[in-house]
Amino acid sequence: MKHPAACPCGIDVHAHVVPENFPSYIGDRLPAEWPSMAPAHACHRHVIIAGKVYRTVSDGCWNTARRLDDLAAMGLAMQVISPMPELLSYWMAAADAQQLLRYTNDCMASMVNEGGGHIAALGAVPLQDLDLAIAELEYVVKTLGFAGVEIGSNINGVPVGAPQLDPFFEACEGLGAAVFVHALRPAGMERLVGPASLQQVLAYPGDVGLAAASVITGNLMSRRPRLRIAFSHGGGTLASLLPRLQQGWDVFPELRQSLGASPVEQARQLFYDTLVFDARTLRHLVDQFGAGQLMVGTDYPFNFRDRMPVERIEAAGFYAPTAQALLHRNAARFLHLPAGAPAA
Repeated sequence: MKHPAACPCGIDVHAHVVPENFPSYIGDRLPAEWPSMAPAHACHRHVIIAGKVYRTVSDGCWNTARRLDDLAAMGLAMQVISPMPELLSYWMAAADAQQLLRYTNDCMASMVNEGGGHIAALGAVPLQDLDLAIAELEYVVKTLGFAGVEIGSNINGVPVGAPQLDPFFEACEGLGAAVFVHALRPAGMERLVGPASLQQVLAYPGDVGLAAASVITGNLMSRRPRLRIAFSHGGGTLASLLPRLQQGWDVFPELRQSLGASPVEQARQLFYDTLVFDARTLRHLVDQFGAGQLMVGTDYPFNFRDRMPVERIEAAGFYAPTAQALLHRNAARFLHLPAGAPAA
């Protein structure tokens, strides 16, 4: 017999922040893509990047009290905040990006302090410069006490599994920092027909799937077995790519030789969020990746989000231990939370 999944201890690992305002640039020239905010309607503001409205966002992005009210309404006890991915700013000069990300990280630290134990954070680092990225990683983990960092699914086209990023992941492993991979400026937009919103709807999962596949084919987990790395949007297309990758590993000698372990085995070392908007797909992900690897993700507070994550897990019909793992236990393990933290 199945049992209800609901509990007052769920942890949302995929939720975003946009500061209410951005500081003026400190330097002798203003980067073209330095963001600013402008009033919109009611409790909304426009995010302005490169002189254009990038997105209109609600005060849930920066208002901690509003966030906590909405969190309780979703039946969750904790939310892990990270910057709106476009703010990662890999395309800026690294020193400029570091200045922006330090401000954003400090804003998130204030929200954590206001959250009364119900908010944790994943910081941002300028990965276009590994030395600066590692320095900011140390700041967010050692000084701010964050659980880890959010990174993009590619760094100016460089895949997450590329060997040149290994020093950063070595530092994450050494610090015990969790890594959450979010889609960013995805490949394949030129193949889509329709409005710009299809980037979020269709292109994001494709880029996340390729990012996760690059971690497998790049043998990242073989080199960094203690690294805790998670992929947004249910791992995107990885669940569909994985059987083909496994079959290729079985068939092609060069692929078997280049991979340190089977693709399926490696995929079950990674974490994924539940943001797939479908109970049947969620059951498939548990079958594919294991019940110990999925965590609640909502994409709060953006419009294209899962407003009922607990009900989604209930609808999948999991037995109680699996449901509890998805709701909070896997996230607590991913984040290295102390026992009892989600129910604070």
